[in-house]
Amino acid sequence: MANTIRIKRRALGGASGAPSSLAQSELAYSEVDQILYISQGTGGSATVVAIGGPGAYLTSASASSTYLTSATASSTYLTSASASSTYLPLTGGTISQNLTITGNLTVNGTTTTIASSTLSIADKNIELAKGSTTDAAADGGGITIHAAADYTFNWVAATSAWTSSTHLNILSGMAYKINGTNVLTSTTLGSGVTGSSLTSTGTVTAGTWSATIDGTSIDGGTF
Repeated sequence: MANTIRIKRRALGGASGAPSSLAQSELAYSEVDQILYISQGTGGSATVVAIGGPGAYLTSASASSTYLTSATASSTYLTSASASSTYLPLTGGTISQNLTITGNLTVNGTTTTIASSTLSIADKNIELAKGSTTDAAADGGGITIHAAADYTFNWVAATSAWTSSTHLNILSGMAYKINGTNVLTSTTLGSGVTGSSLTSTGTVTAGTWSATIDGTSIDGGTF
């Protein structure tokens, strides 16, 4: 024969709220509120507190509004059926204080907005167009700065190149490089630049000429 534990109960149709009195450490369940109560303390100082059910505190009767629950919880809130703006509904809400998440955070939505003056990311690599399997699918991916106009730095599939919508300014002493070799600084073409489509130049004041002009070979001439 199975063992049975019986506790006091308040049946449906009765008054809501905690039982008026319970013996020390005695349990009672209210079918009206769907809350489990217990009496704590001794003698005349014993008090009845909610310890389980949709309206029970996570801690004890001394729980304050800083806890996730309260004495009148409903299924739509972490707290109560008459939850105020200080509580967070499971269907959405606003957290007005700092929030720290020690685990992973996954956002399944169409728009994520961060209104913050400083954004710090420990990861050294930011992935864009995650899940794209073709260049066309990633077309237009990049960074947009909203200012007097929208300034963009985007991947353009048609040219297979990163494309800037505005100037690129390299600081003094820096250079454009290809495969680790300088091709252009503020004053010099890299030594590896051996061909060009120039149609005119400024005044050349020094150098060595080695070429054929109109069938005449000029090799080693200096100027």
